[in-house]
Amino acid sequence: MRCDQRFYEHQNDFRDPYARDRDRIIHSGSFRRLEYKTQVFLNHSGDFFRTRLTHSLEVAQIARSIAGSLGLKESLAEAIALAHDLGHTPFGHVGGDTLDECLKQDGFKNGFEHNFQSFRVVSLLEKRYKNFDGLNLTFATLEGILKHSYPYKKSFLPTWIDEIFDLKTHPSIEAMVVDRADEIAYISHDIDDGIHSGLITFEDLKESELVCEILQKVADEGIEQDEIEMFRYRFSSHMINHLVYSLLDFSKQNIDHRDVACAKISAKEALPIGFEADLETKIKKLKKILFQKLYHHHRIVRKMYAGSEAIKGLYKALMDEPKMLSSYYYKQLQNRRKHRVVADFIASMSDRYAVELYREIYGTM
Repeated sequence: MRCDQRFYEHQNDFRDPYARDRDRIIHSGSFRRLEYKTQVFLNHSGDFFRTRLTHSLEVAQIARSIAGSLGLKESLAEAIALAHDLGHTPFGHVGGDTLDECLKQDGFKNGFEHNFQSFRVVSLLEKRYKNFDGLNLTFATLEGILKHSYPYKKSFLPTWIDEIFDLKTHPSIEAMVVDRADEIAYISHDIDDGIHSGLITFEDLKESELVCEILQKVADEGIEQDEIEMFRYRFSSHMINHLVYSLLDFSKQNIDHRDVACAKISAKEALPIGFEADLETKIKKLKKILFQKLYHHHRIVRKMYAGSEAIKGLYKALMDEPKMLSSYYYKQLQNRRKHRVVADFIASMSDRYAVELYREIYGTM
């Protein structure tokens, strides 16, 4: 199947195929709901903090810039980036982990995984056409969403996925760009949100050699840490620039940008997009520090615990009484198994709606 081909017939228009994908994703209901889905801080924690929506926009901007600099298809990278988090549950990663746990405890071994859920959102759950489900995106965009992160073969994926998308191959270079753009965005912006919230300080992060290098870049501009807003902004800007330029320097000689290549490069081959080994090590160390000092901060853990309990409560209630499902999902019980319909409904919720429904059912949270 050609990279720009769709599974259902369509009329051509003035846009290139991947720009059309991007527009369909932006106009989907699932994309709009990202506004009230947690990145690190719950949406109601304040207007400043990033949500899945703002994160997706930031990833798309970084991915598009990298793709353009490497001579790749910018609109394809942008489409994959905008869709890469559509499958996330409310309450961040802990919400997905809890829903996975609920399903497996009930004997449904395939559980829940947000990357595959993003693929299911755009290929099944969004309903925009009478004769078929999904957004009818191109093969390359669907493959990029499905193979968002390496390795691609996973035990819960049905056999038809492998038959169509060939999990023994890498996705397009544009999809690999999105994966690293995602990493660049959340490292820099989670630090920004963490500092702004007061949960961490730059002193806490000086254990990271990479952070110290970026702090020196800001200091070289003559900006003091008591100039709080400007200092944070310049730090984020330097961090993103440093990582983007480093990625470009490492990757530009590794790629063939003559045409979009999807399901062609063996997954046994090394990923052509990345960083020098020394920088990869520094990034891993910084992520470990963030994991320990920010993501496991007691104020974050308390909120995430409450979110986890809400997911458990909603799952139990909806499995016990599926008539509480919205009409769109309740109708699906005629053709699909109850546990998957319930999981899809919960995954589609914003944080705000999940809290409201939990309170309506249980009277408190």
